[in-house]
Amino acid sequence: MISRRKLIATGLGVTAGLVTAGCNQKTSSGAAWSQADPDPSATSSPVDEARVTVTPAADATKVSPLDPVVVAAESGTLKHVSVATGGKTVAGKLDDDQTWRSTGKLAYGKTYTVTVSVADSAGTLTEHTSSFSTVKPSGVASVTFQASALAALRTGGTYGVGQPVMVNFSKPVKNRAEAEKAMVVETTPAVEGRWRWIDGQNAHWRPEKYWASGTKISVQINLFGVDLGKGVYGGSNASTNFTIGPSRIAIADAGTHRMKVYIDGKMVRDVPISMGKGGTTKGANGEVISYWTRSGPHVVMTREPSHRMTSASYGIVDPKNPNYYDEVIQLCLRISYSGEFVHLADWNIGAQGNRNTSHGCINVGPADARWFYDTFRLGDVVDVRNTPRPMTLTDGVGDWTIPWDKW
Repeated sequence: MISRRKLIATGLGVTAGLVTAGCNQKTSSGAAWSQADPDPSATSSPVDEARVTVTPAADATKVSPLDPVVVAAESGTLKHVSVATGGKTVAGKLDDDQTWRSTGKLAYGKTYTVTVSVADSAGTLTEHTSSFSTVKPSGVASVTFQASALAALRTGGTYGVGQPVMVNFSKPVKNRAEAEKAMVVETTPAVEGRWRWIDGQNAHWRPEKYWASGTKISVQINLFGVDLGKGVYGGSNASTNFTIGPSRIAIADAGTHRMKVYIDGKMVRDVPISMGKGGTTKGANGEVISYWTRSGPHVVMTREPSHRMTSASYGIVDPKNPNYYDEVIQLCLRISYSGEFVHLADWNIGAQGNRNTSHGCINVGPADARWFYDTFRLGDVVDVRNTPRPMTLTDGVGDWTIPWDKW
């Protein structure tokens, strides 16, 4: 409902909150806008009634906080505009066409009161008051940037050529198309890329091929006010940036028992390895546990000086079981969530380069393990070949296992 009352301008203090000052207009964050009174002697006749239009309309509900508040005067001059809730005022400014537009941001789930004073050509002031309310979400989703589910993406960091843009939402996203419109990726040099939803809360963006070394990537998530579906709306906007370092790609071949390492396209090391021995066993809950290393492009997700590896993680706890193990392993680079690592195995030197005997990891000798640990970083690629078990999209950063035409 709009209420209005007339007041006659008679010097200072025309209405409560109406500022009289020597300047024509004033705008500031957290303060209502006001303009000085006209000179009564400059009025003309006949007098046209001043009319005010306010958007959002009076008593509007579920208004998006992205919608601006617009106040326009016809046959009159705006003298004072205030948009406020709970003692806080929304900033705004007056355009040359006698239209006031908010510049401050609205909030979710608030009722705003709009108070407007407008003067007609005779100097008579009319005050208009209306209110509207903004949408009240059932939930508000925030986002985080990840290098993997195990490591946050460090803003300003340097990552390998296999590192996709990974955005995690704190709540499930139903309106994925709307979310994608709010997620902007820019690269230098420019490269085409696409979003893919890994699940309801995780979206990844990657180019067709591995990044070129030196590529700079910036990500802007304009999330606030976005309807994500089922009553969930976006929270604060977020941004990040990172750079792609040298191309480091290791190709581990189960058939030759060798891992060839390429830096910027040049082979720099040929490492004897031992990979997954193959075969299966049953886990504690009857699940099938495979001892094949997964074939396909893996991405380094963590670097750990030491890591405890135990068969108890999948239910084998009897030390007499030939598949039992419980050891603290050194110089570990994780390449899958299911427990595949490239790591030091100084007890297995005789098998490295000759046969596959591990429980699924890629194990190497002392000198090679130290070099590999010191050289490879998050986002670098370990491409496993010639095993019967394929790498999957979700067992690590498996983005590169998906052909571009299906991404």
